[in-house]
Amino acid sequence: MILSLAAVETFIGQFHILQDINLEVPEGGVTVILGRNGAGKTTTLRTIMGLTPPSRGSITYRGKSIKGLPPYAIARKGIGFIPEDQGIFTDLTVEENLLLSTRKKDDETKSRWHMVMDIFPDLKEKLKQKSGGLSGGQKQMLAIARTLLNDNQLLLIDEPSKGLAPIVVARLADVIRELKKHTTVVLVEQNFALALAVGERYIIIDDGSTVKSGVMSELGKNKELQRRYLGITAPSHGGKVV
Repeated sequence: MILSLAAVETFIGQFHILQDINLEVPEGGVTVILGRNGAGKTTTLRTIMGLTPPSRGSITYRGKSIKGLPPYAIARKGIGFIPEDQGIFTDLTVEENLLLSTRKKDDETKSRWHMVMDIFPDLKEKLKQKSGGLSGGQKQMLAIARTLLNDNQLLLIDEPSKGLAPIVVARLADVIRELKKHTTVVLVEQNFALALAVGERYIIIDDGSTVKSGVMSELGKNKELQRRYLGITAPSHGGKVV
């Protein structure tokens, strides 16, 4: 397993947000973290990155503990994090955002630059444009692109489809499918159609605890689990992403 969490608990102030998180992420493909709003999905990603350190439990990356490490040290181990708010610098150009994110200036980074331009042709056309003028979908693509310029073997992506139009979500699905050819992805996503379209495995969090995990295609057929833990009552194909 590339990433494992066992009996993880996290407090934010006096609030006991994560109470018993257990998950395993195999290398390759997309593992989706699902759950209702407020279940603890975002806090799980932030806990992995050391932004909200756990009070107990273990977090291991490639078999070694990363619990207690500062966020910059965790990032340097090859874990990229795309937060829900994207975190781009709107006063800088697309190119400046990309260059600022790179940790090295070697030939390997140059090779990844060409890969990123192939995956995100819209960004290639707007390299000299200030990022604040991008559309919502283009900003999300830029946030993802920055993490690909470094040798990140694991990407944590938080709610990438939030606020995006359906046609942009379809493009995002294509991007995530391309990403998993190059790295392992852990995706927090409320859009169940997108999760079903790109994910191989799922983990459901409810009230700060892991309650279910398994194969994503099987969850797509299990209407009872969808209703009980995700609040889905309409047919899941209604918002199909292709």
